[in-house]
Amino acid sequence: MNVIRYDDHFNANEWFIVISLFVGTLLVLLLPARFTIKTTSLYLMFGVFFGFFFDHTLSVFPVSFYVINDSSTFEVMDFLSHVMYAPYSYLFFYLYDFFHIKLRFSPMYILVWALVSVGFERFAVYLGVFHYQHGYKIYYSFVIYLLVKSSWVTFYRMIQSYGEKQF
Repeated sequence: MNVIRYDDHFNANEWFIVISLFVGTLLVLLLPARFTIKTTSLYLMFGVFFGFFFDHTLSVFPVSFYVINDSSTFEVMDFLSHVMYAPYSYLFFYLYDFFHIKLRFSPMYILVWALVSVGFERFAVYLGVFHYQHGYKIYYSFVIYLLVKSSWVTFYRMIQSYGEKQF
């Protein structure tokens, strides 16, 4: 496998990750608590898990639809780019709960967040966080965002129904 290297400098893509992580973390800390610590941790981990899962499903050999950051090898900034999804997912759940989104309006909420996610990813592509290859298009990400956000609403509904009961 050939290693692809786009650059060796700390530039726009790294700053995007650092600033997004900082602003997102600040937002999570400043928002009034809506969930227990256990549930908050779960919502934060959803973002990291799903980001890590899909990024590594789509960006590693043999698929390799895109390269993350400066190199096709896994680096520290790649890890931080996955952690960057944590506040984003928390905000998704926070606003869903805050606005008391009814189940019948969930598809609209999911659609809006999928569009926001595509915009966020489009900006990240522009800054060099993602480098598409082998015909990958952002439209594919849109479908993935629809699936992920739909599963998040399902998880939210399950957590609201069952709470923190022991199974």
